Amino acid sequence: MDTIHYDIEGFTQGLIDHGLIVPTAIQGTFGRGQLFEDVLERFDQLVLRTVGVANATQVTFPPVIDRAILEKVHYLDSFPHLCGSIHSFSGNALQALAVAERAREGGNWGELLNSTGVVLTPAACYPLYPTWAGTLPAQGKLVTLIGWAYRHEPSPEPTRMQSFRVREYIFGGTPAQVQAWRDEALVQGIALLKGLQLPAHEDVASDPFFGRGGRMLAAAQVEQKLKYEVLVPVISRENPTAVCSFNYHQEHFGGTFGIHTPDGAVAHTACLGYGMERVTMALFRTHGYDVAQWPQAVRAQLWP
Repeated sequence: MDTIHYDIEGFTQGLIDHGLIVPTAIQGTFGRGQLFEDVLERFDQLVLRTVGVANATQVTFPPVIDRAILEKVHYLDSFPHLCGSIHSFSGNALQALAVAERAREGGNWGELLNSTGVVLTPAACYPLYPTWAGTLPAQGKLVTLIGWAYRHEPSPEPTRMQSFRVREYIFGGTPAQVQAWRDEALVQGIALLKGLQLPAHEDVASDPFFGRGGRMLAAAQVEQKLKYEVLVPVISRENPTAVCSFNYHQEHFGGTFGIHTPDGAVAHTACLGYGMERVTMALFRTHGYDVAQWPQAVRAQLWP
């Protein structure tokens, strides 16, 4: 029986009072305390031990990517409301004075800047796909990475962050290989979270596509069961939080970046992503703020 009282403001204040997060002036951004980071890193190590990296190449990318990647995958067609474009100053000394003066006066100095060649990474796996151009191994290819993602959706709700980390596994291969990997990864993901005594369950889901056309895309995504999420109550029992997602992209990235299987067919891809801050919050919400009082079976996995 779930006896937890779910309260967004109360949970947020609890995280702050126990030094787990450090509030800032901007909604959806906050500092992470030492204990919060310790639990997050220990969960990441548990993922690596459980999911395994024997067949996975590990890579790391910065939190920015080539603007051309977003243009090539038509990200702005579906998610213009989430994009974080990076701008910088490239003018002369007189124009620099104008920027500074506008800032001092509290005006909109951003309009005096120019877009750069990079944008904030909207999904941790995006920078990987261009590096796969060519032919994949016969057994497919598996890569794991942890990276920062940015989504412009400011909110006072603590699990809805503008900048957050995701541990991702990305697999590419034939349709049969990718679907089999995705199905196995879903079972592993649910088992891992339930093993930490989190009240997790899976459900078919859709991405937050923009506008009327986006509603049609979301409906098609659900109908084809291309996206699953693992949900855990964190700020609401009725609307549990997605802490883990599984996405089957079909030919989208393979066709866009020229990724093929050995028989020359366009490769299919899928990814598994654990929302690191969300899982960490789910652990504190479920087991309490004092990690010394967490169930021994949970502690044994995180502090082996």
